[in-house]
Amino acid sequence: MHDLIDLLRGRLSPTARIWSAAAPALVVIGYFVLGLLAYLWRGRKHGPFRDAELSGRGSSVLIGMAVRHYFAWVTQPIWLLLRAYKVPAMALTTLSALLATAAAFAVALGRFALGGWIYVAAGLCDFFDGRVARATGTAGPWGAALDSVLDRYSDTALLLGLAWYYRQSWVLLPVELLILGTFLVPYIRARGEGLGVKVTIGLMQRPERMLYLGVAIALSPILEALHEPRVEHPPHILAALAITVIGVTTLVTALQRGVFLLRALSAGQTRLLRFEGEGATRVLPLLRFTLYSTLATAVDFGVVSALVGRAAWPPWIATIAGCVLGGLVNVAVNRFLAFGGRALAPQRSVRYGFISASSALLNGGGVALLLSLPGLDYRVAWLLCRFAVLLSWNYPLGRDYLFALGQGGDEGGAAEREE
Repeated sequence: MHDLIDLLRGRLSPTARIWSAAAPALVVIGYFVLGLLAYLWRGRKHGPFRDAELSGRGSSVLIGMAVRHYFAWVTQPIWLLLRAYKVPAMALTTLSALLATAAAFAVALGRFALGGWIYVAAGLCDFFDGRVARATGTAGPWGAALDSVLDRYSDTALLLGLAWYYRQSWVLLPVELLILGTFLVPYIRARGEGLGVKVTIGLMQRPERMLYLGVAIALSPILEALHEPRVEHPPHILAALAITVIGVTTLVTALQRGVFLLRALSAGQTRLLRFEGEGATRVLPLLRFTLYSTLATAVDFGVVSALVGRAAWPPWIATIAGCVLGGLVNVAVNRFLAFGGRALAPQRSVRYGFISASSALLNGGGVALLLSLPGLDYRVAWLLCRFAVLLSWNYPLGRDYLFALGQGGDEGGAAEREE
């Protein structure tokens, strides 16, 4: 009884910590290895198994279609048993949310093995509920809406538990990035469906995220027990590494889906930076714009490094000065390479000035804000701000304001005609 109480409270010896993480893994591995042997035998005798539902969803880089079909086949006995006993799909949906809540509390308290395996079980329930609903004819909009809402809750619950555990560690930042990506990925898909575009692409989708994160969390105590057996609040390096990698790839997935959605909505019409050349319309694509900006940015960085390193200027002031000089270089490059050496019209000169001034203020303010973080190098802060401002402010302004010709009564077109 005392051993059971210690197990529930997490007062485990290093050996018990290893077995609490490894024993479920051995059971799962044994099941899937035996299932793989049976699956291969079935394939040789009856041909490859194809799950119609998964075939319609498509595969991903991290979990290929062959693995998805195998997983659907090897777990078939479980969901067939659920269907045979008429377990309601809604009960599986709500059970998944309940298990995710329990997993969140477990990891918040440092019980990573327990929390990780409970989260894997929550993922299995989420996998089964839709299949049971469709197999029993109970699928409908109400259940789909409930499932989507509880999925978002389940994802957030576990990540909040991780955030609490890592609240005084650097791992808190990757957890927050993962929270952001976890919300963006399904939102872009839902927004696309609302606009008539099916968005299912992505490197790190929800099944992959739940599988890799749950298993990594569950197995991380093994390494900690071997490396630091007496530490009360171990860093769980395996879990931290998985959180970081999954967080980055989830944000990449959100970017992939966003680009895919915008391209689909544009119906193949590529918007390019355009300007009037001598007697003809010429095109300035993103690549050329990036090259010009790269040259100006190199000058910018040289100025900032010199002012901070040699003149001891505050980094944020040096950043503003660098932006101004880099903007002048950008004007000169665009004048001779984009406009054939012609003097810029007053309207365009005003626009250049506005872009340069606003960019300088945004970069300088961003550097000042980031340098409030302890130990951050000013060059890292400069690079982060430069990249963010370039993508979110400079490029959209260059595309739709500086080089815009517009059509009909467009304000940009009117401005160009005035020039």
